Amino acid sequence: MIASLLSRSIELPERLAPGEAAIDARGVGVEIGGRRILDDASLTVHAGEVVALIGPNGAGKSTLLAALTGDQRRTSGTVRIAGRDLADWSLADLARRRAVLLQENRVSFPFTVEQVVEMGRAPWRRTPREEEDEEATAAALRVTDIERFRQRHVPSLSGGERARAGLARVLAQRTGILLLDEPTAALDLRHQEDVLRLTRECAAHGDAVAVVLHDLNLAAAYADRIVLLSEGRVEATGRPEDVLTPARIAAVYRQDVEVLTHPVSGATVILPVRSSARPAHREVPA
Repeated sequence: MIASLLSRSIELPERLAPGEAAIDARGVGVEIGGRRILDDASLTVHAGEVVALIGPNGAGKSTLLAALTGDQRRTSGTVRIAGRDLADWSLADLARRRAVLLQENRVSFPFTVEQVVEMGRAPWRRTPREEEDEEATAAALRVTDIERFRQRHVPSLSGGERARAGLARVLAQRTGILLLDEPTAALDLRHQEDVLRLTRECAAHGDAVAVVLHDLNLAAAYADRIVLLSEGRVEATGRPEDVLTPARIAAVYRQDVEVLTHPVSGATVILPVRSSARPAHREVPA
């Protein structure tokens, strides 16, 4: 009876319409220790799209994502989630609206993989959507390819397996807005592709996805739009083919590149220009 009354008193979020602004940030600035880390950064992420945040080390990508989640205090600017100012959300309501995967996703206690994924369902306790818990957990374990590890303790897993468990927790949360900080960093080639395919599938079902990536080829292949950061400022925003030009990449990353179009898939491919080819093989004397 009490649980029934509580579930009726909780306002469940409505799904955003395709194209509706899920995240809208304007003029975001962050200072840490008197140093300006982020300066006048703006972006919008719509329901149904994947937006990749890219840039060299120290560009401000993770800081911007943390400002969007509310984990990093802003010194200026505004952030709106689903049309409401971030400050106006309660923590419980925010957890039902957006899911966050941080770079540091350590689990020190001996929880099993299944228990960690089930933690993603915590925001829906005592709501009608609690009935989805078992199915959502099973689906998240399956699509992240960690079903076989469900009874393993998380500290015993490899870095890549732990990363996939963290992603499964976020997917099980089923919020409609995903904020992912370098979800492919610890993964092998196959699982990098799997994770980005999953983000595309989430977007196809109407989710809004903001993801920090280092790999420019992954960003080019899977993002609808790219936000390129440099020294704490947004350098460019737009379609991958418009943002990822040789001149812009060279200016921001200080590395000359070739930007090619794959002859079969039509995908954009970024290759670094190397000063010399691999030296000829020489037989090493015994």
